[in-house]
Amino acid sequence: MTENFSALIDTVQKNCTIADARHARDMTMCTFLLEMREYYRWEMEIPYGARLPRDELGDWLNARESLWDTVEEENFLKLPLGDAGIDPFETDAINRALLPHGLVYSSGLGQFRKPHFVLAELKRAEVREGVEVLVAGCEYARDLIAPPATLRDGAIFLRLDAVRRLLWNKYEEWQWKERDSALGRAFTHYGFEHDIERGLDRMAEAESEAMILHELGEARAGMLLGNDWRTMLGQLGSRHAELLVRAVRDLLADCLVTLPTLLERDAAGSLHFYLANLTGLRRALFPALMNAYGAWIDTGRREPLAALARQGAAHWLEVGQRLLAIWRQDAALADARLKALATGDLGGLRL
Repeated sequence: MTENFSALIDTVQKNCTIADARHARDMTMCTFLLEMREYYRWEMEIPYGARLPRDELGDWLNARESLWDTVEEENFLKLPLGDAGIDPFETDAINRALLPHGLVYSSGLGQFRKPHFVLAELKRAEVREGVEVLVAGCEYARDLIAPPATLRDGAIFLRLDAVRRLLWNKYEEWQWKERDSALGRAFTHYGFEHDIERGLDRMAEAESEAMILHELGEARAGMLLGNDWRTMLGQLGSRHAELLVRAVRDLLADCLVTLPTLLERDAAGSLHFYLANLTGLRRALFPALMNAYGAWIDTGRREPLAALARQGAAHWLEVGQRLLAIWRQDAALADARLKALATGDLGGLRL
């Protein structure tokens, strides 16, 4: 493995570059520039909080887009493992070869079918509720978007580096926002005002666990919704429809596992951070959760949150089954019908 390590990194990074070439410019300009800034920080190993050199960043961005133009039409490469190599989407086979050497790999299709690849140091492997959990440390190769945690092929993949980068970016963002907010309460809980580095360590550990809980909820939601859910998600062409389907499953996962477990553990910091990140369609679909959170802040009583999570588990499962029924009735028309639900009056779906 040692002699092939450089070739392995180069191959995974080449596949990441091809994936970015095909999909990175589909993002809004604001999101694209923010993601590229963080990608540059990772690639150049620039510490959190350090000012990025504007001219060098601009040159790098132009060079990266030029590189994308040259590889966009290329095919993904097999990873140099075994005699014949392994297809980059054969994650299980790749990890069977890499895990004994302290390495871990993840691949798959993310939001809007963008391929993701990452090769990293294996920090630990464990089994939670029958689900394999692989925790990655230092990342040797990655693409532009870095989801901190994913559930793919029945295994949870947690990226500690991506977790810390996400938290630091949220902290920097909060500096320009209202201090008395769910996000501010989360940072206060972890003691950022006294020791930023220690606070980041404590928060990364706690929020990594919260992300694992969410993925465990995703696994449980997947069993309840059945295999048709994944098929439906893979066939949807409308971005609005896909966002609706993903939001409903996320809410189901959180009402099944994340919220009940955080409440049971009295994990106040993670509850604040969860509500701070309840945005977009998830927030629009679940206004009752923000109301219950406000009541907790005002009274200190968490019982309404726990009761709402139980109610939400039943509600979001029923909504998910309704979305599946629409798709099963006519898959060809499902895109338009689900898009209409996502962009219209959400009253029939909201809780």
